[in-house]
Amino acid sequence: MILYPAIDLKGGRCVRLRQGDLATATVYAEDPVRQAQHFAAAGATYLHMVDLDGAVAGRGVNAGAVEAVLGSTGLRLQLGGGIRDLATIAFWLDRGLARVVVGTMAATRPDLLEEACRRFPGQVAVAIDIRQGRIQVAGWTAAETITPADLARRAEKAGAAALIVTDIARDGMLIGPNLEVTEAIAKAVMLPVIASGGIASLDHLRQVKAAGLAGAILGRALYEATIDLKSALALCDEACEPPC
Repeated sequence: MILYPAIDLKGGRCVRLRQGDLATATVYAEDPVRQAQHFAAAGATYLHMVDLDGAVAGRGVNAGAVEAVLGSTGLRLQLGGGIRDLATIAFWLDRGLARVVVGTMAATRPDLLEEACRRFPGQVAVAIDIRQGRIQVAGWTAAETITPADLARRAEKAGAAALIVTDIARDGMLIGPNLEVTEAIAKAVMLPVIASGGIASLDHLRQVKAAGLAGAILGRALYEATIDLKSALALCDEACEPPC
């Protein structure tokens, strides 16, 4: 199982939110580059980044910080937040990004999703962000009518590389992942599924691994040291290659 330490960017700084609410942002590090290097020094090989400002604005806002991280570590980096057109996807992949993560595009523009997956095979993951059973888009500020399972099937049909499933109610709350929902989505498709939101302990990671999921994203648990990154990496045993 692949472990993805997370860096969420707001105003160029590393922050964590509670339940996706920008007003709850806690700053954990001023310098994303130093934070990424810290993760790499602990043994991480992958990194999950989100441009929170960009997710709301619909365009890259923290691009400078992302590029700085890209140029400073050998981490395989996946990025989400405000990536809603083919030109932006090409821009980031040309700069060495391993994978882009699209949410709003996948939920609202199936034609663009299909084209993106066709042009960039193995490099487009789909975010399935859920609040009270409904798909959320535009930085988790709006809801769509498509069901999580149908969005997963749409992503599979389009040729997406992976799914990232987040229960927003658990995100940043350190109360454990929503395995019931995540496993249900994983069973609906053949795509690798990455669990996100609420993971707070090694026991939670063991549950994710036992469920057969392809990966797990860790955010607040690392910043507040409820999980030791080296121990988590050893538990996950990253014997997997993209598109995990």
